[in-house]
Amino acid sequence: MSLLRKLASDTAVYGVSNILSRLLNYIVMTPFLTRNFSTSEYGAVTDIFVYAAFLTIVFTYRLDTAFFRFGSNAEAREAAFGTAWQSLLATTVALVGGLVLFAPQLAALMYYPEHPEYVWWLAGIVGADALSSVPFARLRLENKAKQFAAIKLVNVLINSSLVIFFLSYCPTKAASENSFIQAIYKPEYRISYVFIANLAASLLTLLLLSPALLRLSLRFERALWQRMMRYSLPLLLVSFAGMINEVLDRNLLKIYLPGSLPDRLHEIGIYGAAYKIPTLMMIFTTAFNYAAEPIFFSQADKSDAKLLYARTAHIFSIVASLGFLGILLYLDILQYLLGKDFREGLQIVPILLLANVFFGMYNSFSIWYKLSDRTIIGTYIAFGGAAITLIINILGIPYYGYWASAWATLACYAFICTATYALGQRYYPVPYPMKRISTYIATAVGLFILSKGLKTMLLNELPIGYSLVVNTFILASFLFFIFLLERKKGILG
Repeated sequence: MSLLRKLASDTAVYGVSNILSRLLNYIVMTPFLTRNFSTSEYGAVTDIFVYAAFLTIVFTYRLDTAFFRFGSNAEAREAAFGTAWQSLLATTVALVGGLVLFAPQLAALMYYPEHPEYVWWLAGIVGADALSSVPFARLRLENKAKQFAAIKLVNVLINSSLVIFFLSYCPTKAASENSFIQAIYKPEYRISYVFIANLAASLLTLLLLSPALLRLSLRFERALWQRMMRYSLPLLLVSFAGMINEVLDRNLLKIYLPGSLPDRLHEIGIYGAAYKIPTLMMIFTTAFNYAAEPIFFSQADKSDAKLLYARTAHIFSIVASLGFLGILLYLDILQYLLGKDFREGLQIVPILLLANVFFGMYNSFSIWYKLSDRTIIGTYIAFGGAAITLIINILGIPYYGYWASAWATLACYAFICTATYALGQRYYPVPYPMKRISTYIATAVGLFILSKGLKTMLLNELPIGYSLVVNTFILASFLFFIFLLERKKGILG
């Protein structure tokens, strides 16, 4: 139980930084951007960051996870850290150079032929983030959760402040009289300033991590690097397939939606804004994974390791079910995080939230192929999910628009979760309390359907306060149900 307390403590620290970061994003940045950008402008920002997600995978090629695997032993940590970071430095310089050199051609392929600067900013952002990945992994491995959280929070503060500065202050009359502002601000490049702010924050983050790099061992161990690459490259494929499942639907909407490019970006903007609401639940998921992964690797050889994995998955299912139900029951309030023109996409939020529940459970179940060095199986599962994503999106988008993308996300995550659990029980059986996990998720879905039905039949014409009272009672009932079940059966039942 001391390990569970350690997991809870680190999750809380990572969670605080994530909560504050997300709050800045959802309470400040999402309302700000959805009120200052048109739907098509916001769609363009959403679209560009899809490319950033894929480039991050290419730039890091999962060497941060390989560092966990080969640097978990304190004696081997310096060699693993130095070897991994020098490898990333060499590839980052080459990749950034290539992107900058071919920026005009790449911008044209991305449907933005008049804006090669988008590629420049992306190259800088992803390059800086790639060089920060292994130092961040070291902070996690050395249990420096507070330092990790503080640097992440500074990144978000700088990013948010600069976006507001560029888009809110710079266009004002007072700013126009300032020669420095006149030199750096051009109204026609409004979208670029979102990326410039991100680049500045990423470079500052790398600077804050530089003390770890000053202790870097310059010895490059070729044999160790080859072992790390054999471990990480299958995970790169897993991540690439996972990113197809997570963000490629925005690009597919741009390609397969009917209408002009501005019309398609309009739909992407609505979909991207709606996707922000389910991501609220990812605050806990991200914090949990940051805290759990180093502990899982360090405890892999212990006799009770599998019991720890089962307990943590059980606990995660409780919190994920609460997050799913809580967000949906108070969606009438959360909708105001989005500008009025973006709220029509809120209808797909329940589908995306349930997809996120499955994705969180997949993260818990997937530890087996990382610990047993069967990462190639994880690759097969991820590409199976990617195939589902591509097929449903390509066939469905021309007829159903972003609804097809939402259902594709749910189908994909349900598949990879189920497949990972089933294969894990064959190769690395863990006594997950699946009956309890399924009960919590199914009950949360059932209570949401009950709430939706009550609102449609009885509360739709009444003031919003009535619905909130009823939904609060439903959420309290679910909490009481969890309390009774846990008290009666204990942590594993």
